[in-house]
Amino acid sequence: MMAKKFTVTPWRVSGSIDYNRLIKEFGTERITNELMWRIKKHTKELHPYLTRKIFFSHRDLNWILDEYEKGNKFFLYTGRGPSEKVHLGHITVWKFTKWLQDKFDVELWFQMTDDEKFLFKPNLTIEETNKLAYDNALDVIALGFDPKKTFIFSNIDYAKTLYREALKVAKKLTFSTVKATFGFKEDNNVGQIFFTSMQAVPCFLPSVKANKNIPCLIPLAIDQDAHFRIARDIMPKLGYYKPAIIHQRFLPALEGSGKMSASEGTTIFTTDSPEEVEKKIRKYAFSGGRETIKEHREKGGNPDIDVSYQWLTFFEEDDKKLEKIYNDYRSGSLLTGELKQILIDKLNKFLKEHQRKREKAKKILNKFIVKN
Repeated sequence: MMAKKFTVTPWRVSGSIDYNRLIKEFGTERITNELMWRIKKHTKELHPYLTRKIFFSHRDLNWILDEYEKGNKFFLYTGRGPSEKVHLGHITVWKFTKWLQDKFDVELWFQMTDDEKFLFKPNLTIEETNKLAYDNALDVIALGFDPKKTFIFSNIDYAKTLYREALKVAKKLTFSTVKATFGFKEDNNVGQIFFTSMQAVPCFLPSVKANKNIPCLIPLAIDQDAHFRIARDIMPKLGYYKPAIIHQRFLPALEGSGKMSASEGTTIFTTDSPEEVEKKIRKYAFSGGRETIKEHREKGGNPDIDVSYQWLTFFEEDDKKLEKIYNDYRSGSLLTGELKQILIDKLNKFLKEHQRKREKAKKILNKFIVKN
C-alpha cells in the first residue's frame, strides 16, 4: 500500500499529515507518558495540549528538565513571520508557550521575522512586513505574557544586535546544507539562503547577553523544525547548547487537510467578527456527519475526521465536555450543525475577550519591544 503524499516545510504544508511518519523522517522523539509525568512534577498539572497529544514530539526535552532540576533555568524562544494578520493556528502555539512561561517562571524571546517575509513573499515590501510585525505583536501581548520576562523584537529593527551573532552562524553554515535541508534551487535569492542564520540567533542570544550558557526551549509547529535542525548542528561549534524543541500538530484547515494558512480565504483571524467566524465555519468546516439527518441519527457521525470537533480539541479546555461532544456525535444524538454551533460559540467567546485585550495591548506595546 502506497504511503499518502504530504508536504511539510517551513513555507508549505499540504496533504493529509502523518505525524508518525514525521517523527521518523525528522528524527524526533515522541512525548511519552513518562515524560509528561516528569513535566507534571514541576507544573503540578498538565496542559490539555500535552494530554491530548497536540504537542506530540520533541528534541532533548529530558535534557532541558535535567538542567532545570540542576538550577540552570531555561528560556523560551518562539516567533512569528508577519506576512498577514494573526490567525487561530498561530494562537495555539503561543497559548501553550504562555503556560510554560507561567509554570516554569522563565523568559520568552519572541522573534518577528519581518526580514524573512520580505525575502520570501514577492509582493510584500519591507515597510509592510515591518508594520505587520508590530500589529501581530498585539496578539502575543493579548495572551497575557509577563512584560518583565517577555522580549519581542523585529529582525529588521533589532538587526544591529542580531547580525553580529548571525555572522557567527553563517560562517559555520554551508550552502550545500541549506540546499539539502530546504530544497533551494539556483534561483533562490541570497537573502533566503542566509535567513536561517538570523533564525538561529535567539537560540543563544540570552547566553551571549548573560555571558554564560543558558538552555533554550523552542515551542513550535513542526513545519518550522528544519531551521532548528541546522541550529542544533551549529550551536556546539560556537560553544553553546543545542536548543531543545517541543513540536505541535497543526490546527487543521477548515477544509480538512494540511494546516490553516493565512493565504487562504477560509482562515479565521483573531480580528474576525462573530458573523465572519460563523460564516466561515458554517460554509467551510469539513463535516464527519452523514448525508441525511435520518442516517446520522441512525449511524452517527465521525468526530475523528470532523474539523469542528478537531478544532474543539484545541479550544475546549474541559475534558469532560469534549468527551461528551465526541460520544454524542459518534452516537448520532448531536448533529453536524449543532457541533458547528458549539465551535462557533466557543471561538466567538474567546475572540471577544482576545480582541478586548488586543486593543489594550496597544497602550503597553513598548513594554515588550526590544530594539538596538
